[in-house]
Amino acid sequence: MKFRVERDVLAEAVAWVVRGLSNRPPVPVLAGVLLKAEEEGTLTLSAFDYEISATVTVEADVAEGGTALVLGRLLADIARNLPPRPVEVATDGSRVQLTCGSSRFALIQMPVEDYPSLPAPAASSGTVAGDVFTQAVSQVSVAADRGDTLPILTGVRVEIEGEKMTLLATDRYRLAMRELTWNPGQTDLSHVALIPARTLSETAKALGAAGSIDLALADPSTGEGLIGFEAGSRRATTRLLDGEYPKVTSIFPSSVDTVAVAETAALVEAVRRVALVAERNTPVRLRFTDGQLAIEAGTGDDAQGSEAIEATLEGPEIEIAFNPQFLLDGLTALGTSHVRLAFTQSSRPAVMSGQPAVDGEPDETYRYVLMPVRFAG
Repeated sequence: MKFRVERDVLAEAVAWVVRGLSNRPPVPVLAGVLLKAEEEGTLTLSAFDYEISATVTVEADVAEGGTALVLGRLLADIARNLPPRPVEVATDGSRVQLTCGSSRFALIQMPVEDYPSLPAPAASSGTVAGDVFTQAVSQVSVAADRGDTLPILTGVRVEIEGEKMTLLATDRYRLAMRELTWNPGQTDLSHVALIPARTLSETAKALGAAGSIDLALADPSTGEGLIGFEAGSRRATTRLLDGEYPKVTSIFPSSVDTVAVAETAALVEAVRRVALVAERNTPVRLRFTDGQLAIEAGTGDDAQGSEAIEATLEGPEIEIAFNPQFLLDGLTALGTSHVRLAFTQSSRPAVMSGQPAVDGEPDETYRYVLMPVRFAG
């Protein structure tokens, strides 16, 4: 194998495929990146750990076709730090020689015959706008559980009914739901998938710059339990989570007593400042009155902080407390200039949604439900 490729092209390609590699793979070859050079002028890089696969094909000047397997993260580190010149790669016995300007590296080849077969690309089930999908995934994945007590809650539930796609995640303390439209291959398509949130988030970010992303939904008849993503020359698959996702949409309040609207950026900054004095696991308190929202943290002998911002109020005044980080996660995910907060009681979940202006119509395609924290007084 012998080829020449631009430094930036190689660095970006390796970074894409190694992002899902485990730091502690179950077998050594799964720490590798598979390089396959084709004499028609392409270089394909692949990584696979039985859970996640990533593949990218780039242009290269190939003098001799062939395949090699080398340590992925090491190759990524080297490629990222090379001088901005073309990179020449060639196999030499048990090593892969890499030359860029005066920089030279020799990497140990790993046994290609021990490397598992990559999942075969599945047929596309439809396409979704890259920027819309990336935003939706980031808005929802903030609410996914990061622990391993209930593995099923570490996923994002994706439900598809025709042209409507609904993404949902919860860690039992908050719930995020985003609705969007996509272009299915079949208008009567109905599908549910539970995708690991971390993998989905990283994949969406990496593919989001593309105009559109092809989704290949798992075929229940094959029992493989994979979902595929493709944009341009990049392809990825991830294994789905097993299990029945809890019916959590019942957490949405059936009625609303109080609605407040505030400027999102002003509320974010105020909460961040006041939360500086909030001890670990202690809430910030929000007191809504006509025309004003007061934010407070700290009680008694502890350090205390308070700030007030403008807010409109419809309905009875209310005082409620939230985990400050969970509150900030929802506010920063909105992506709108104003936030609409809907309440029933101070002990019941609050619903956050975006609004383009103080007197604008709420955008309920994204809703973030936050459980309140009990507080003294």
